[in-house]
Amino acid sequence: MPRKKRPEGTRAPNGASSIYYSEYDKKWHGRVTMGVKDDGKPDRRHVKRATEGEVIKAVRELEKQRDSGRVSKVGQRWKAKAWFEHWVEKIAAPTVRPTTMVGYRSSVYNHLIPGVGDHWLDRLQPEHLENLYSKMIAGGLKPATAHLVHRTARVALKEAWTRCRYVTDNPALIARPPKVEEEEIEPFNDAEIVKIVRAAANPNRKRRKARFIVALAVGLRRGEALGLRWREIEIQWSHGCGEQSRCRTECAGEDCSKRLGRGRLKVRFGLQQRRWQHGCAGACGTGPARKCPDRHGGGLVLAPVKSRAGRRVVGLAHQICMVFDDHRRLQDADREAAGDQWQDLDLVFTNLTGGPIQFSEDFRAWKQLLHDAGVRDARLHDARHTAATMLLILGVPLPVVMKLMGWSNTAAASRYLHVGGDLVDAVADQVGDRMWGLLGDDDDDGDDDLEEVVIQP
Repeated sequence: MPRKKRPEGTRAPNGASSIYYSEYDKKWHGRVTMGVKDDGKPDRRHVKRATEGEVIKAVRELEKQRDSGRVSKVGQRWKAKAWFEHWVEKIAAPTVRPTTMVGYRSSVYNHLIPGVGDHWLDRLQPEHLENLYSKMIAGGLKPATAHLVHRTARVALKEAWTRCRYVTDNPALIARPPKVEEEEIEPFNDAEIVKIVRAAANPNRKRRKARFIVALAVGLRRGEALGLRWREIEIQWSHGCGEQSRCRTECAGEDCSKRLGRGRLKVRFGLQQRRWQHGCAGACGTGPARKCPDRHGGGLVLAPVKSRAGRRVVGLAHQICMVFDDHRRLQDADREAAGDQWQDLDLVFTNLTGGPIQFSEDFRAWKQLLHDAGVRDARLHDARHTAATMLLILGVPLPVVMKLMGWSNTAAASRYLHVGGDLVDAVADQVGDRMWGLLGDDDDDGDDDLEEVVIQP
């Protein structure tokens, strides 16, 4: 039955919700004032249901959203597919780094749109995302991949929630992503470092020697190392042949056969692999954009490092200065051999014509080096873990380690600093020397003066 009319001469207060029955469509209707539109007019929302109870429930939900300040914006209602496409191409692409966009686009086009794209954006629920993650893992993908998709969804839906107000909450904040087991990383020990350095010094690998020794000793990221330029390396040479400069050279030791070097390396830029874009709107039919004859926007690009902490200065020991000096001579020989084909990009690590080294080529060279050195297989990034752990073994204070490695917070440091077997043994020896040193030299066996203690059951 329809609701009774309000007594004649009375009216509901301004902004109050109204619920009524319409004989025209035989439905119950509700209207709720949610606020004010951009043009100054009242934002009056309408809901329609078959029964009075259903419309009351819908009205109360709108009132709850209004009272909590979680009001969706008036206007277009988005499908999840349309929103994810809009977000990744129109909002994310102009504002984030190209390397970040690779992960975003993969998550959106390969997983989010096929998995949850048919839902209305304001009806997307946490369980929809959780079901997607479960299907990904059941299909053979790693939990880390599902976790990347979750992080992408969280960022995209946050934009729709907080800035655009197309939804009243972010379901990705409630959805539980799969647990990712951290991969156990074991930095190279002393014996392995020796084998790698000796293998890198092989005459057949002389052009890669500096690249991988710097990776172990300085711990530059891949992009930072391959994007390193000579102008960012400063080396001061001094005589090493005696106070009287017996070699009689005039270049402050630069030409001295026993010269000593000390330098600094400025990390400012890094090499990035940008994704190719179709120049034909996909009409070429080649599939991947990198095969399109009209492709654009891709390839290797030299760009500033991504964070303020990444812009740093690293000191170079004498031995590293000598490695760079030898490498420069090899590059001068390559420049002369290449002639007019040489690309003068000022890069430290180049191919035979002065161009940047492709990431895939750098990866293959590293794997071949480990194989030739007889060392276990490991990622190139593990060399950075090794450099950081070496600083820990040397007792370098954590703030200094963070500055040298380019970390902005201690959470990053905790992932890189590993307590390996060598350090564990060294600490055990130091504890033993300290403790039994206090007991005296006559207690070397550690048993003579220790009283037996019996623990009663």
